[in-house]
Amino acid sequence: MMSGHTTKATFCVYDSPHNVGGPSSWILRLLPAMVEHGIEPHCLVLCWGRSGPVLEGLRDQGIRCSDIVCRDDSPARITWILQQLIERRPDVFVPNLVVPALLAGRWARAAGIPTVGVLHSDDAFYRGVQDEFVFGDSRYAVSTLVVVSRLLQSQVQSRNAPSTSVRRIPYGVPVPNQRVQRDTSQLRVAYVGRLAEEQKRISDVARAFCRMVKEIPATTAVIFGDGPDRGNVETILATEGQGLAVQFAGRVDSHEIQNRLLNVDVIVLLSDYEGLPIAILEAMACGAVPVCLKMRSGIPELVENGVTGLVVDDRGDGFIDAIRRLQNDPALWQRLSEAARKRIETENSVDVCTQQWASLLHDLAPGSPNSKPIRLPRRFKLPPVHPALAAEDPRPLNHGMATSLYQSSRLLAGRVKRSLTATRKNVNEQKAHKN
Repeated sequence: MMSGHTTKATFCVYDSPHNVGGPSSWILRLLPAMVEHGIEPHCLVLCWGRSGPVLEGLRDQGIRCSDIVCRDDSPARITWILQQLIERRPDVFVPNLVVPALLAGRWARAAGIPTVGVLHSDDAFYRGVQDEFVFGDSRYAVSTLVVVSRLLQSQVQSRNAPSTSVRRIPYGVPVPNQRVQRDTSQLRVAYVGRLAEEQKRISDVARAFCRMVKEIPATTAVIFGDGPDRGNVETILATEGQGLAVQFAGRVDSHEIQNRLLNVDVIVLLSDYEGLPIAILEAMACGAVPVCLKMRSGIPELVENGVTGLVVDDRGDGFIDAIRRLQNDPALWQRLSEAARKRIETENSVDVCTQQWASLLHDLAPGSPNSKPIRLPRRFKLPPVHPALAAEDPRPLNHGMATSLYQSSRLLAGRVKRSLTATRKNVNEQKAHKN
């Protein structure tokens, strides 16, 4: 635990009513844990629709949050973010994966505030983040880029970032005191995560589970999660899975999921790509054995075939053969279970992750107070929209006057608020003096 020094850090995240995924679970654990390491976190939450589990979960844990519903375009979102930074100036700004926050980082850095972006996965979106905020216009480059896997680290470093430092900090998860106790009468298999066809191939997972319980006696399956393709899962289980021991359990809060995973023998991930899958980390910490499709990012540094889990070449026969091996060889399951849990204890515990993040933020924080103000521009001249980021970077056809009016109103509101606060303070001091 750090003592005698506090670093103020403002983070940005997205949220939605059915928010499920690694970046959300990560932030819910990281921010509360960093308080004990001398970090004072403030979180800016950009909500798609109503608030979701991230905003509610952070506030329940006592983390200061400010939120906005994403109804406007990028210039309006950037304005709101900069206004928040002006009102509660941080020592370090962590735009994370939030595109308008990464764009806003230009004005934070110009005021002397270091910025930190985060690569959570190996996909087109995060390659777009690299293009724009590491290797693009230097005014928008983040001070530091945190990556969660060795593959992502090598990708960035191979391109020789001109002004951005790169730091690998893997996700961390709690290691519960209890561990999975294998019930030799059955093999309990689970999937945890977003229910999405793109990346997660969730229909293939559901069909693989149906085939598994048909062909391998004494196996059961459960699917935890939520997402855009939940309906596909429900349809498959109602048709192909009718009468089979395959259950859909829906979304489970991040603080509760490991309690469920203590009743699971095998955790399955058959995605096309990943960053560093938190569901696998959480399950391995409980002693569940991972069975994962071979992929280039994340999995190789967690699941060593035959050592900490099993890696398969396909979602068909290869997957079925791996489950059959674990069902028929309890000694193999036990050995892999112990090694999987040990791997998380030594390399991916929440304590390890938190310490690395706290050290980074303390190192980045300016050594002395910086009085340079954050300048809120009257009009934004932003770089062209990157195709991979377009969904999260909406631009108006003509936003000059509307943006200027919005910014002016926000600035005026802030000045009025500060003026009223100062007036109340002076009145109270005068009363105290008279008394």
